[in-house]
Parts: sequence; C-alpha cells; structure tokens
Amino acid sequence: MSGRLLAVCVSGTDLPTVPDRKPKRTGIDKRPVAGRVAVHPLGLDGDLQVNRRYHGGEGQAVYAYAQEDADWWAAELDRELPPGRFGENLRTSGLDLTGAVLGERWRVGTALLEVTDCRIPCANFERFWGVAQLVKRFTVHGAPGAYLRVIETGDVAAGDPVEVVDRPAHGVTVGTAFRAYTTQKRRLPELAPAVPVLPERTRDKIAARIATRTAQQA
Repeated sequence: MSGRLLAVCVSGTDLPTVPDRKPKRTGIDKRPVAGRVAVHPLGLDGDLQVNRRYHGGEGQAVYAYAQEDADWWAAELDRELPPGRFGENLRTSGLDLTGAVLGERWRVGTALLEVTDCRIPCANFERFWGVAQLVKRFTVHGAPGAYLRVIETGDVAAGDPVEVVDRPAHGVTVGTAFRAYTTQKRRLPELAPAVPVLPERTRDKIAARIATRTAQQA
C-alpha cells in the first residue's frame, strides 16, 4: 500500500496565542515548508512543541493528517483547510489513516516511521479554529489522524511516496483506539495487542485501563 506526501509542515518560531482564561502560546499552527526537512528522533527540524506534557516525545514525534479527511471538514465547515491547519506535520493523500494499524511502518523519503496512536482533540484546537463544539464534532466524526514515532531518521519532502512497508496482523487500528478512548470505552480490551507500540508516556495508563475494563467485563 502506498500514498503520497502532499506537504511537510512545521510551527516555526512565531507561535500564535490562543484565547483562554490565561492566554497561552500553541504550536498547533503549522505551515508548509519547501525542500527537504530533516526528521529527528523527536520530530521535524524547525517544529516546536510547546506543551511537552501532552505533546511530542518519542511516540508522538510526528503527526499525520489525510487530505481526504481534511476535505470532509472543509465541506462540513465551508472553509479552506490548507496543510498544517490540523496541527499536522505531514498532510498525506491516498492512505486511510483512520484504518492504519497501530505498529505499521511507513517509509517516507529516507525516514522510517511507525504508527503509534490516534490524536485526541483538545480545547486549544477548538479555540484555534474558533468553531464552537469542535472537540465534540471531531470526536463524533472520528477521523483523528495518526501519531508516529521515528524508527529511522532521515528527511522528507512534499511529493515523497508514503509506502506501508510492514503491517502487524493484530488489526488494531487508529480508529479502533480513538473509539475505545472516547465514545466506546467498552472496546478498550481490543487494544491489548497494540499496547507495546503505544507512546511511552501513555502506555502504562492505557494498559491499566484495559486491565480494569477486562476485569469488569469478565
């Protein structure tokens, strides 16, 4: 399976401030950059992650969002949603990111990336877009995009193929994880085979939630 990289996006240094009781900077506003961009173990060259408690790290080094899903939102909201508007580093085409299997690996440019988890929208996302109830609507729609860890460093650029070079047999998808975390928590035990590839910061927490839910349903 393969798709294509439409854009590579980073936040740069001029970070916007989102309205709140205490206004704060956010790295969600990413913009496409020209040329090849280095991929490091913790992200892309030039990309800043402001709140390291919830964003970034080895298991959330890179975030991808599909053009097909962006097109759905553009029609739904009647607005343009250019690459980077979802806070994504990679805007892809030709790949079903909601159907991506946790642990599958992508060859993009000279880098090797591994799908680790779904993205859970936060209040900053809603404030950045200025759309009421966006978090709820995003959750109901269920196209969260995919977080990735860097298995092999390298560089990427718009136009590069995105080739799925390995896909685990367990079949636990980004969409399954998103539903299990949000609207269908009874499905948490389904995530058990994928726990080893989850981001390190959430792995133990999710494993504990799976164990609790499994015991409740026994």
